This record gives sequence, C-alpha cells and structure tokens, in this order.
Amino acid sequence: MGFVQSIKVCLSKYAVFSGRATRSEYWWFALFVILSSIVLTFLDQAFFGTNPDTGESANILNSGFQLAVFLPMLAAGWRRLHDTGRPGWYLLLPMALGVATMVALLSGVAVFSVLEGGVDDPEALRGPAAFLGLTGMIVVWGLQLVLSVMMIWWLTRPSQEGENAYGPPAA
Repeated sequence: MGFVQSIKVCLSKYAVFSGRATRSEYWWFALFVILSSIVLTFLDQAFFGTNPDTGESANILNSGFQLAVFLPMLAAGWRRLHDTGRPGWYLLLPMALGVATMVALLSGVAVFSVLEGGVDDPEALRGPAAFLGLTGMIVVWGLQLVLSVMMIWWLTRPSQEGENAYGPPAA
C-alpha cells in the first residue's frame, strides 16, 4: 500500500477499531501525520507569529489537525496491533501509565500536605517527600521507556499470515 492510498484508507476508516491494518498502511499514515504536523507548525508560526513573552507560536492549525487525526491514528494503531495478533487496547498502555502517574503524584502531594499540617516540623517531611517523588518518577520513566519501545516493536512486527482472531488479513 502506498502513501496516498494509506491516507485514504485510514481517513475512510476514521473510527473503525475492528479488522486489521498492514504495516505499510499504519506507517505511511503515521508519516503523513508527522509531516503534516511539521508543515502546520511552520504555517502557524508564519500566520500567527510568536508570543513575544514566551517565544511560542499560537499552534492553532497544528492543534486542530492533531485533534482531527487523533481518532484515525488511534484506530489505525488499534487495527495494526490486531494484524500482529495482539489486542488493540495495548495501544492505551503508555497513556494509562501517564494517567496513573498523574493520580499518584497528586495523591502524594495531597498526603504530604495533610501530614505537614499534623507535625511540629514540616521541614522534616520535605526530604522523604522529595526522595519518594524522585524515585517514583525514575521508575515511571523507566516503565514508560519500556512500554514505548515495546509498542514500537509490536507495531513493526510482520502481519500474521492467514486469518486470526481479529479477521482476515488486510488487503
């Protein structure tokens, strides 16, 4: 499957999470999304300029594009995992780890805030809080790295030959 055909297929299957997607279908579409994002970033900067205080561009076109292709990119990845014989929800593992990390960090901040109010010397809690936070972030960073490498590995695997639990091979 070529570049243009994969874009047409992925956009025509905008929110189709069933079936299978070939390697070329997924990776050509991923390349399209990456290249389009780069071009739209330059266009954002050209049309809307940059904020003089922060030096950042408005990111209006690129943000709109990213929202528009989020679902087809997720669906294509989902179908790609199906093509390798894996459940599509595996694609959500890195995001689930990110959400769990945010919940853990906010819970830790809340717990240490409550504990600070109940002790005579709140400064004594800052060392353990920093140690736990730093250790937790290192562990999460390692897990996120492993999950990301594993996801790329799965998405680059050859298709399962013949029919699998997710249907016949993609055309």
